[in-house]
Parts: sequence; structure tokens; C-alpha cells
Amino acid sequence: MIKIYNTLSKKKEEFKPINPPNVNMYVCGPTVYDFFHIGNSRSFIMADIIRRYLEYSGYKVKYVMNITDIDDKIIRKSIEQNKPFKEIADEYAGYFLEDSKKLKIKEADVFPRPTEHMNSIINLIKELEEKSFAYNVDGNVFYDVSKFKEYGKLSGKNIEDLISGARIEINKDKKNPLDFSLWKKAKEGEPYWESPWGNGRPGWHVECSAMSCAHLGNNFDIHAGGNDLIFPHHENEIAQSEVANGEHFVNYWLHFGFLIINNQKMSKSLGNFFTARDILKIYSAETIRLFFAQAHYSGPLNFNEELLTASQKGLEKLTNLQKKIDDEFSSETRDGIMPKLDFNKYKTDFQTAMNDDFNTPQAVAVIFDFVKDANKIIGENTNINSEFYSEIKNFLQTTAEGVLGIMDFTQKEEGDMATKEKELIELLIKLRQNAKMEKNYALADKIRDELKDIGIALEDSKDKTTYKLKVN
Repeated sequence: MIKIYNTLSKKKEEFKPINPPNVNMYVCGPTVYDFFHIGNSRSFIMADIIRRYLEYSGYKVKYVMNITDIDDKIIRKSIEQNKPFKEIADEYAGYFLEDSKKLKIKEADVFPRPTEHMNSIINLIKELEEKSFAYNVDGNVFYDVSKFKEYGKLSGKNIEDLISGARIEINKDKKNPLDFSLWKKAKEGEPYWESPWGNGRPGWHVECSAMSCAHLGNNFDIHAGGNDLIFPHHENEIAQSEVANGEHFVNYWLHFGFLIINNQKMSKSLGNFFTARDILKIYSAETIRLFFAQAHYSGPLNFNEELLTASQKGLEKLTNLQKKIDDEFSSETRDGIMPKLDFNKYKTDFQTAMNDDFNTPQAVAVIFDFVKDANKIIGENTNINSEFYSEIKNFLQTTAEGVLGIMDFTQKEEGDMATKEKELIELLIKLRQNAKMEKNYALADKIRDELKDIGIALEDSKDKTTYKLKVN
């Protein structure tokens, strides 16, 4: 039984899909005017892990992530670069998909864009206007927040307190400072679409409501996004969707905690603003994913080099065991003993952790306990049969690779090693073996010691020499 902390109810609830085994899930995606930053990547990766675990648990997930391709920032960049807004949006949407793939994030089933859903957006606004929840002021259409009596139910904010403490730009056209834009009248030189209220473009909040309902229905299972989206974005989505459609909008709301950089808020002015593309130049996707998985998705996380390096070291333990498995499967199948290792216990422990509101830190701990015990058994026994290694591989493939995405058995290289680096190490091992056959032990020892100095430990056995990355 999976339990999820629901932002709407402020408590953990048993997960009960509307139409099991199908699960409909919507995640707020990027606004494509620049490369996405490492804070966004945390939300995208943790949403990916949640999706993977639901699939691991037997659910068929329809996963929708929007790509916002019309926005003030996109328009501003198009003016700065003297390019059509669509060219800017398409370019950075391409970069987003490229970097997401590098981070091992599974592709969404649908990547809806507002510019492709204008009819749905306009129809939703018309419905709100007909129900007197929207009003038009000279081509600008606003949502009347005062009409929705449950406004604030997601964020827990009180509408009177919000009005009295509003730090919202004064707009004489609004009845209430909290009223938000549904349709924006076109300014000179800006892109626009025709509508019953004149030429213009949609507001940000209404785009997500229209797109999510278009692909998942008026009531669906899960809506996820960063903590910063709870108010006003998700609050506004609820207000407009539930009025327009006349039914409950989303059953479970999941929100991802903030990422801080070296104990400071990420900011370009502080010089600590990093894109996912920047970090991928230094660390592997598996290292980044392990780093994120070691904290619960809903809590804050401090992002610094020391913690990332620690994750990298932890990953070496996984890749070294993976290498032993790969070496075993590259040799002939052989008989031998089947050591006792309670695979079902680890599987149950992993599921127990993930069933408790996707507790990835505990799930990671289960995997590392498993690796430790498996290595101990391998170290103590020389005649292990192939079935044992197959069981180890199956557990790691379904959990560490399939759910968390921190291993990749399709790769032939270990950790961050490129194929050519592996080939070079194996060549040095061969040269060392030849040196020993020629009784040139000084050269053999030199090769071993030089490799050790750069973090590669050779292990000699009766039949062959293998290597592993050193863990300090």
C-alpha cells in the first residue's frame, strides 16, 4: 500500500487511483527561454523516480509534462535576440529534452504546449466568463478570486490576509489585487491569437489547467511541481479548473522542496546559479540522481561540492559490484554454491521505504546494505554459481536502475569511465601480465602502483587480473 503526503489535505493518504491500474500524472515543466537550472532538475528527477516506482508497483502511468512556449520571458528574449518567439522556444525546448535525457529522465507520454492548445484555453476562459467568475476589461480577462469560496485551500492561505498584505502590482483594471490574468491583451509587436475578447495571449495559470484536463480529464490522480508553485500557480489552477469543469480537479498534490546552494538561495547575483548542463559537465547523471535521492523529495536540500563528491564515492561501490556481475556474465555459466542472501527481505525493505511517501533516503540505504552484504559473500567464497550473480543483478536492475536510475547495466563502462579509458586500463593489465611472464617484476609492480595512485586497484586471482575503482 502506497501512502502519499497530499499538500491539499496536509497529511499522508493511502494512494487510491481513480481507475486502477491506470494512473494519470501531470508535472509542471519548464518555461523554455534558457537552460533549466539545477533546482528545476531536482523536481524533474524526483517526479521521474515517483513515476518509475508507480510503474514498478504495477501501475500504468500516463505522464504529462507541459512545455511553456509563450511567456513574458520568452518574448523578452526574442526581442533581445531579434528572433521569432517560436524559434527561441523551440531551441530551448530542444535543449531541455536533450539535458533531460542525459539525466536519465524518462520521456513524458505527452509534452503539451500552450500554443498548440489555444482552443482548449479559450473555451475554459469562456466557461468561466459564462459562470461570472471571469470579467473582461478592454480585452484583458481576469479571474474574480472573491467568487471562489475555497480559494486558499491548497496553500492554507487566508484570502482576507492575502488582500490586506498584498504586495501585488497595482492594476486599476482589477476588482481585487489577487485577481489573476486569464487572457492578456496583445501589446504592439507581441505575438497574439484571436479570441472573443480580441487579440491576445493566455495567462500562465490557465494554460496548465487547460492542458492537463485536455490530456488527463477533468479529475485526475496526481499533480506535482516545486514548492514555489503551490501559491499562486497551483492555487489558481484549482480555482479556475473546479469552477469551469464543475468537479474536483486533482486527488493528490505532490510538491518538491527547495534546493539551496552552499546554504544560500540560488541567484545569478550571488554567482551560484548553475544549470543542469553545467553540472553534467562535472558529474554523471547517476551521481546527481543519487545525491537527490539521498534526501526526501519534499524537504529542502543543500547542494554543494562536498556532498556531490560523497555521492560520487558512494556510486563507486555500486559500479564496482556491477563490474563483478558483468565479469561473471562475460564468462561461461558455471556451477557452484548458492550462498544464502535473503533477496526477498531486501526487496520488501525497499518497497516498504518507497511505499512510505516515496522515502528514497531509506530506499538508498537498503540498496547499500544489500551491496555491502553481497560483497562480503563474494569476498568469502570462490566457488559461487552464476544464479547467485543473476539474482544480484535482477535486484539492482529493478531497484537501483529501474526505480532510482542510479545504475545503468546497458553501459559497458564503469561509473564515469569512458570506453577508451577502460580499454587503456585493460591494455596496461595485459602489459603487466607480459612483464611478469618475462620476470620483469619491477615493471609489473610499477604499472600496479601507478594505477593505484590514480584510484584504480588491481586484484590478482589464480585465473585473471581484475580492477576496481578505489573507495577512500
